[in-house]
Formats: sequence, C-alpha cells, structure tokens
Amino acid sequence: MEAGEVVLDQNDAAHWIYRGEGAVNLVFAYTGSSPLFAGKVLRIQKVPRKKSQCASNTSVLSVYECRLWKDANDIVSSPTKDIAGQLYVQNVMSPLLGSKHVDSGMRVRVSRDFLESVEKNVLSQRPTWRVDAAKINTLCDSALLMSDHSVFCQGTVKGEPSISIEIKPKCGFLPFSRFIAEGNDIKRSVSRFRMHQLLKLHHKEISQISEYDPLDLFSGSKDRIYKAIMALFTTPQNNLRVFLNGSLAFGGLGGGSDSTYFVNSEALESALMHAIRAEDGLRTMRFIELVAETVFKSKVLDLLLKVQKLDNFDIEGAIHAYYDVVSQPCMICRDMGEDNLLGKYAALHSISLDESLQIVRDYLIAATAKDCSLMISFTSSEDGIRGSPYNDVYLESTNQNFHYKANFIDLDMKPLKKMELYYELDQKIVNYYVQMAKIEHEPEEAANIEV
Repeated sequence: MEAGEVVLDQNDAAHWIYRGEGAVNLVFAYTGSSPLFAGKVLRIQKVPRKKSQCASNTSVLSVYECRLWKDANDIVSSPTKDIAGQLYVQNVMSPLLGSKHVDSGMRVRVSRDFLESVEKNVLSQRPTWRVDAAKINTLCDSALLMSDHSVFCQGTVKGEPSISIEIKPKCGFLPFSRFIAEGNDIKRSVSRFRMHQLLKLHHKEISQISEYDPLDLFSGSKDRIYKAIMALFTTPQNNLRVFLNGSLAFGGLGGGSDSTYFVNSEALESALMHAIRAEDGLRTMRFIELVAETVFKSKVLDLLLKVQKLDNFDIEGAIHAYYDVVSQPCMICRDMGEDNLLGKYAALHSISLDESLQIVRDYLIAATAKDCSLMISFTSSEDGIRGSPYNDVYLESTNQNFHYKANFIDLDMKPLKKMELYYELDQKIVNYYVQMAKIEHEPEEAANIEV
C-alpha cells in the first residue's frame, strides 16, 4: 500500500512523538509498528497564531514568484505553498546537491482529528516561545513523510547502535561581490556567522559567543574541520544536535539559539558507551574525531559550498535586481542618493529582466543552502564485508569501522518578499560589528597617543 492511500487519523496520533521544529514545520518521529512509517518522520505545517489558517493553507506563489520559478517543473502550478516547497526540494535542490543526499519526501493524507491530537500531545514539550508564535495548521489535508536521518536505516544489523549528528553549517565563504559598499568591507574578511554572534548576544538571543567559524568547517583541512566541530560541541546553540537510535543525546530540542531543552555533555558521554569503544571521558572526543574524519573524507560540504556560492552578487547587489523583478523603484538607490545612481549600481538596473531574475533566483537558492542542515548517521560495520551499498569510514583511535550516510535536510524555499528583510538584517549585522570593533580599538588608540 502506498502512503498516499493512507489517511492518518486520531488513533494514529499516539505513535508520532515530538522531534523538534523550525519556523515553518513541526517534525514528528514514528514509534509504532507499521512498516510503512518505520524509520520515517512527518513534517507538519505550522501557521502563525496571528494569521488566518485558511490563508496560509490555500495561498500559492505570488505573480513575481511564478515568474521567478517558471522554469522549475510544476512549482508554479502547485495548489499550496506546502506542495510547492516539496517540488522545490525535488526539482531545484536535489539536482544541485545530489539525489543521494536529498530526500524530497512524499505526501501522506492527514485528518483534522489527527492534527489536533498530535498538537495536544506535544504541547508541553514545545518551547514556550514556539507555542506562542505558531500552531499546527489543522486545515492542512496532508503532511510530508520523509526518511528519519537520526537513525541509520531499516535493515541494518540488529542490536547495532545508530548514532547521528545534525549540523547547521551556515555560510561557508566570504563574499566577493564588487557591489559591497566600501563601509562594509569587513564582510570580505570576517564570516557572517562570526559577525552575527555579536548582534545575537546584544539581543540576548544567545548567552555567549560561539568559537565556531563556518570557514573552518568548509576549509577542506582536517585540522580546521576538527576545530570547527569541537567549537560546535562546546557551544552548540542551534547549530548541532546528536541522536542515538533516534533519541536526542546532545543539544537543544526546540530549535532556539540557546534552547532550555538541552541534553548535556555527561549524558552524551554515557549514550556513546555502546557505539564508541573508548574509556569514560574520552568517548565524546573520539566521536568528534569520527565526525571530522567523515566530513573531511566525504567532501559532502564541497557540494553545499558550490550551491552557496551561487550568491555571487551578495545581498548588496541582489537587492537591486529584486526591485527590478518586483517592478518597484529601488529603495536602496533612493536612500544612497543620486551620485550612486551614476556608479556601479546603475549597471545592475540596466540589465535585462531575465538577468535580474537569474540573480535573485540564484540568491534565494544560495539562501536555502546557507540555512539547511547536514545530517550524518553512523552504524558499526563488520570487518571483511564487501559489496556494502554504504560509504565507510575508519576511526583510527578506536580501531573501528563505520558505515555512514550524509543527507541535507531543511531545504526550504525562501519567499521572494524576504529579500528586503535579508538586506536589512545584513546591514544591522555589519553595522553593529563595525561599531563594536571601533569601541574595542578606541582604548588602544588612546594608549598609543599617550605614549
């Protein structure tokens, strides 16, 4: 029987448990006995509490978005944004990142009773701020069924533990666009993530600055990759989680930057007992070595970086193309004054509409790649077995072999209307970082004058 022929109803709700959530969807993991849903998760659409459910469920792409994605099969004719999002993953992101690393999922029908029941069941597990912001859209008639990448897969050796790590890498390169304003040159030498940390700390979204730098993770250097993963373990924020046999073993559950739903390092050390052969106190370090070795060997982040680099104009260039796409006067040029209209930005407004569409389309695809997660799942592999369909990695420090799989998740289509918000946030991040750098250097300058 196909999943599309099944309708999940109220009796099924107890078998789906809270796994986590993002801004758009709640994610549930299956605990029942049906082979159809074993090893699967269900992504259920949320709706903001201040917004009409009906509007959220039935609204489709805007006129300008239809123009933007007209060459992507079936997206523009999708009856809902939910289905358009699935087709975006299938027809846009999967070809770019490789089908073996992307699961676009399949639709499964759900009843209103099922949606109301699962929402009630997990209410106490959701972070309060998530509950206040959004609820399940109970007017949806379908949800997205996908592979659960927190477990290795069905059919692996029984009794062998499955361990998975979820990393949100963020942007792995420094922008190189000639459209970056002179006052924003710092963007060419400091990663976006590092700059954003200061603004997040200022807004109390995080309690401490992370030492993680995406440039290390994407570097291709084993030592720098290890350094990046160590930093993520030290300050996970919402950028790292670890699962053992599908259950959270380390990191935050609710997706907040500093989630209170947090499993600590002692629990992880204990959870790794049956997966990593090492003494107490060393298992987590060995697991970090395993992850670093796998990221280095697999080269999977090279694929992601290539897609991120579709953004070769930076938001400071792409925003000008955006205003031409939506047929509006450019607010950025207006604020800059007439002198800039005669300079490099005028060239952006003189290109064809098709070229403007390409710039914006590439920017939004890159934005998806900058905001997605990488999940790597491991299970022990027996020595001497040949012909395995899985990739293998060897952990020298424990003399263990592992099968691994790498998958990209959360490949959501970014709304065209977010372009203005992207620009505003970019300017806030850079301006605050520059401001803090000046304050930090003032005492040094004063001391030099006194000398």
